[in-house]
Amino acid sequence: MQQTQKSVEALDQKVDAATKRLFALEEITDGTSSELVNKALADKWYQRFSFGGYTQLRYTSLLDKDTESLVVPNDRSVSETDSLFIRRGRFKGSGDVTPHLYLYSQVDFSGSVGGRGDFGLQARDLYADFSFDKSQEYRLRAGLSKVPFGWVNMQSSQNRAPMERPDAINSAAEGERDLGAYFMYAPVEVRRRFKELVKSGLKGSGDYGMLTFGPYAGQGPNRSDLNGELHWAARLAYPFKLQNGQFLELGLQGYTGRFVPSVEPISVNGVSSTPSLAASGVTDERVGITAVWYPQPFGFETEWNVGRGPQLSRDFTSIGDETLLGGFVGVNYRMQADWGTFFPFVRWHLFDGARKFARNAPGDQVNEIDAGFEWLPWPELELSLMYTHTLERTNTRDYPYLTLEDADRLSLQLQWNY
Repeated sequence: MQQTQKSVEALDQKVDAATKRLFALEEITDGTSSELVNKALADKWYQRFSFGGYTQLRYTSLLDKDTESLVVPNDRSVSETDSLFIRRGRFKGSGDVTPHLYLYSQVDFSGSVGGRGDFGLQARDLYADFSFDKSQEYRLRAGLSKVPFGWVNMQSSQNRAPMERPDAINSAAEGERDLGAYFMYAPVEVRRRFKELVKSGLKGSGDYGMLTFGPYAGQGPNRSDLNGELHWAARLAYPFKLQNGQFLELGLQGYTGRFVPSVEPISVNGVSSTPSLAASGVTDERVGITAVWYPQPFGFETEWNVGRGPQLSRDFTSIGDETLLGGFVGVNYRMQADWGTFFPFVRWHLFDGARKFARNAPGDQVNEIDAGFEWLPWPELELSLMYTHTLERTNTRDYPYLTLEDADRLSLQLQWNY
């Protein structure tokens, strides 16, 4: 019996050693490189860099004749005139230049540069992580990067099953990014879990720290600050790994600042006037919660936030701060077979607030249900189909900002990963 016990212990030690070596090999270019890898690649920083990306080709069909006023800000493929549409064309490069410096950049070949349908090359990410310790548990991230608010905002569109993020969370930071500097802390084991949730196909959010906080400009990606006042954000996220291997992630996040909406004249009863607002901007603050039960094989995800933000007054004459609330609930299932991975999902999302990034920050009512599936015959190819029933959605693009009810659309997407 003792001999058997010793054999088992010896086998466990070999497994642990093999696991550590595997992690060392996998961690070359993800910002968690081991000391062994750092020594092996000393003075060869170019071998630490990896390049990749993804492209999404999408077709959206409006199933109702009276949907001219259906405007979906974060999905430009919803249009009566467009047919095939490259929703995203991303190319990224990343790697550890030194044990203390990690670089990440990403460009989009289908970025919106004119604000109303013009397309071109656009910067999405351009930041550096400065690590204060050899294990890279303590980092400072500086540059153009995602604002640490919301699990679904952190989750890459390359991994997300529904085609777009819900308005209730994405309205906090459209484009998800801004210029900022964030202190980030996460133990090595937590960073490994964040990585595993992405690489295993469980659609994790990625490694944005267990605890993250810091200032950012507050006006959105590729936009200059307009009031000289910084926003401040903080996020706490922890991925629990239960004894049976099931992952559960809980999170809490919030931000505060003053936002300066863009304005344009509004003609009411033949009289044209531009809404007024304080030169320093309008109160912009939220707090939100996150709970994600990862699909192993059944999954559940939900996020909700409340706060105050810029909103156009009912008489269209001024922009002040009003309350807002909203969130989403989703269920999904992950099925793996010889013919690939099949991922059906259903999501309901609700938002009652305003769209601060739209001209004049009009009020925004959204109530929608998404249902569909994602099929991956191979890791480099994904085919998605999604049906959306709109109970309510405000046209935040054009005055008088009417709310459309009962509209339906069907979206088909082909994504290739490289």
